[in-house]
Amino acid sequence: MTGLVRMNLDSPEETRPFEGGTGQLQLVNMKEGGVGRATFLPGWKWSEHVKPIAGTDSCQAAHLGYVISGHQAVRMDDGTELEFGPGDVVAIPPGHDGWTLGDEPCVVIDFAGMGDYAKGK
Repeated sequence: MTGLVRMNLDSPEETRPFEGGTGQLQLVNMKEGGVGRATFLPGWKWSEHVKPIAGTDSCQAAHLGYVISGHQAVRMDDGTELEFGPGDVVAIPPGHDGWTLGDEPCVVIDFAGMGDYAKGK
C-alpha cells in the first residue's frame, strides 16, 4: 500500500511551453502517471504548435480531461469532430488535432496522456 501523496499544479515539477508562446503544460508526475494542467491560448492549434515538438502527423496521446475554462475543438483522423467547454469531461483517443475556439484561453486538467505530451524527442 502506498502512502498519501499531494502535489500541486501551481508548483509543477515540469513546465513545457508550446511553440510560438501559445500556451503551456504544467505537469506533476504521480506514481499512477502524469497529471497536467494545459493552458491553450487563443490561436493555439496542435498541428501548428505541438506537432513540431511531437514529430507525429496527429496527436497520439489519449486524453481524459476536465475543462476548467475556454473552449476547444478536436478533429479525429477519421474526420469526427467534437467541441467542448467549461465543466465538460472529455475522453479523446489517439489520432487527433485540436484547437482553441474564441478569445479566451482553454484550460484543461488532463489525468491521462500528458506524461510525454509536448516533450519532444
